[in-house]
Amino acid sequence: MITLTALTKRYGDQTAVDGLTLELRPGTVTGFLGPNGAGKSTTMRMILGLDTPTSGTALVDGRPYAELRHPLRTIGALLDARAVHPARTGRDHLRAMALSQGIPYARVEEVLAITGMTQAAGRRAGTYSLGMSQRLGIAGALLGDPRVLMLDEPVNGLDPDGVRWIRTLLRDLAAEGRTVFVSSHLMSEMERTADRLIVLGRGRLIADEPMEHLVTGAGVRVRGPRLQPLADVLLDARWTGPDELTVTGPTPEQVGSLAYDLGLPLYELRPVESSLEESYMQLTAHSVEYGAEA
Repeated sequence: MITLTALTKRYGDQTAVDGLTLELRPGTVTGFLGPNGAGKSTTMRMILGLDTPTSGTALVDGRPYAELRHPLRTIGALLDARAVHPARTGRDHLRAMALSQGIPYARVEEVLAITGMTQAAGRRAGTYSLGMSQRLGIAGALLGDPRVLMLDEPVNGLDPDGVRWIRTLLRDLAAEGRTVFVSSHLMSEMERTADRLIVLGRGRLIADEPMEHLVTGAGVRVRGPRLQPLADVLLDARWTGPDELTVTGPTPEQVGSLAYDLGLPLYELRPVESSLEESYMQLTAHSVEYGAEA
């Protein structure tokens, strides 16, 4: 479990994280979203003790990271896939990590197999592609078989097979009762992976919601040759085409029954769901720090 209480980080007169209070629970994949500069990476760095909070606390299983006796066995993390000595082989990198925590070398071979890196483990890390570096970093995060896993943009550089693999891995780890905390800018992938979403904007908490609350029904799409009588009756109906209405509020069954009562033929009647991307863009519309001009 990760517990953040009034967590705040300031750099001079700039507030990177502003009073963040969260509890990340086991058995759940929690997605961490926000525009560039929202404070996501700073929050993760404070959880790992790499940045000192200005105020507030960040605890892992009830303790600050610096007080964990065997941190790799408690929390596995990947913040920067390239943070590996380029002249060291992938296998030697993991063995050095294992030696620091009293982890058997056999575990190194296990995580290499889990991440598909066995064949490349004898190569120097400086020769790895970004996707291979990501897999090595994930292997390092899994090395201590931790109860908590925290990954920053783990799908960057992965091919489609790798993206599907990491999605399945994260879901499986959560199903085992582990706490999984992952950031990503890929909305479609986060929508498939996360159970719960945390959204930051300018360092502040914008949303903390189950996925189903952010990806909900956006209305009912109706197509037909004579829809004006339907538009006159339904207050929350808007024209989205010459023969098409989108209705907010009623269910498809209610709209269909009303059209039948009015004697209106229909070409199409179906629910329309909003995507996570649409919900995210609405939530963060006023929190984008590095917006570009159209």
